[in-house]
Amino acid sequence: MKEQSKIPTSKVQRAAKFVKTGAKVGSNYVKHYAKKVANPNLSKDELHEDNARDIYNSLSELKGSALKVAQMMSMDKNLLPAAYQDKFSMAQYNAPPLSYPLVSKTFRQSFGKSPSDIFESFTKEAVNAASIGQVHKAIKGGKSFAVKVQYPGVASSVRSDLKLVRPFAVRLMNLNEKDLDHYMGEVEEKLLEETDYQLEVARSIEISEACAHIPNLRFPKYYPELSADRIITMDWVDGKVLKEFVKINPSQEIRDQIGQALWDFYDYQIHTLKQVHADPHPGNFIINEQGDLGVIDFGCVKVIPDQFYEPYFSLIRKDMLFNPESLVKRFMELQFIYPDDTEEDKNYFTGVITDMMDLLGRPFHQDEFDFGDDDYFKQIADMGDTISKSKKFRESQKARGAKDGLYINRTYFGLYSILNELQSKVKTTKPEWAMAV
Repeated sequence: MKEQSKIPTSKVQRAAKFVKTGAKVGSNYVKHYAKKVANPNLSKDELHEDNARDIYNSLSELKGSALKVAQMMSMDKNLLPAAYQDKFSMAQYNAPPLSYPLVSKTFRQSFGKSPSDIFESFTKEAVNAASIGQVHKAIKGGKSFAVKVQYPGVASSVRSDLKLVRPFAVRLMNLNEKDLDHYMGEVEEKLLEETDYQLEVARSIEISEACAHIPNLRFPKYYPELSADRIITMDWVDGKVLKEFVKINPSQEIRDQIGQALWDFYDYQIHTLKQVHADPHPGNFIINEQGDLGVIDFGCVKVIPDQFYEPYFSLIRKDMLFNPESLVKRFMELQFIYPDDTEEDKNYFTGVITDMMDLLGRPFHQDEFDFGDDDYFKQIADMGDTISKSKKFRESQKARGAKDGLYINRTYFGLYSILNELQSKVKTTKPEWAMAV
C-alpha cells in the first residue's frame, strides 16, 4: 500500500480537503441523476461505490477523527449501504500508512532518539495502520514488541474535524440534527481520550490485569518506559485478525470458545468493572489457532455512570418489558421519552423502544444464544431501517436516548456483529448483576 509522506495538519488544509471531497460527491450525484434520466430504473449502487471511494480516500489521507468516524459507521451493518461499510471498514486496520521518516521524527520528538537507537530492529514499513495510529514490529533483547505510533496532528484536530465531518455524517446516516448535537460532546470526549496514549497505557494495564482470570483471553504486557504521549510499546501478539481467521474455517468448537471468551470479557467489564472497552471492531482482536483471543487496543474505554447503568440494564430483564409503570419510569430516566411529550409521542416512542430493547435483549433471555442465527440479525436490520425512516424520530425536537447510551449501544452492536461473523453459540446464563438490578 502506498505510504504517505505528509498529513494535512492545519485547520485550513483539512477544511480545504473536505471542500474538495464535497465537490466530488456533488459531482457524483449530478452524474447519477443525468444517467437516471436515460434509465429511470437505475439503482444507486454505482453512486454509493463512487461516493464511498471518494470519501474514504479523502478521510484516509486526513486520518484522525474524520477517519475514526468512518470506522465507527462501518461497524453498524444497518447504518450504511454495503459500499460504504466495505470501504470504511478498511480504517480498522488497513488505512494508508505513514512513511518511516515521519515515524522516526515522532520518536526523536518523544525520546530524543530514533527507533534504531532504542530497538535492535524496527520495521520501517507499518505492519498495519488504522485511523489514529499505525503499528510497527520491533525487537529488543530477543523479545518482539508491537509499537503503536500516533499520526501527527491527530489530537489537535479532533474538534475541528468533527465539525467538518458533520455534513457527511448527517447525510449518510440520515440523522436527526438534535440527536447529533446531543451526542457530539460524547464523541469528542472519547476521541480526545483515544489520542491520550498515556491514559491508554494506564487503562490497558488496569483492565487487562482485572480480566486476566477469564479463560481463553490473552493480553500483551505494556511498557511505560518505552511509551510516550504519541507512542505505545507492548508485547507482540501472534495470530490473525477476525477476517483472516474465519477464512481457515475453524471448527464450531473453536468458534464457540472464542465467542464465549469475548462474551465473558464484555460481561465482566460492564457489570463488575463498570467500565468497558467500547471499540469492539475486528481490528482490535488477534486470534490464534488454539482459539485464544488477544485484546490489543484499549484506546476507547467508556466508564459507565451508576445513574445510567441501573435503568439501562434493568431493561435487559424480559419481565420489565411487560411492566408498563416501571418501563415508563426507566424510559424517562434514559431520555427516551420526556414528561412534556404529547400522549401520542409517549405511546409511539414507548412502543418502538420496547420492541428494540426486547430484540437487543434477546440473547439475555435464554441460557444459550446462537449468534450465527442470521434471521435474528435481519430482524435487527429491519428494526434499524424502521427507526431511520421514522418521521417521528427524524423530526423530533428532542434527542431520544441518554448520551451515555451511545457507546454502550455501540459496544453491544460491535460485540454482536463479531459473534455473528464467528457464528458462535454463547452461554449467556444470567449473572448475579441481572438478579440484583
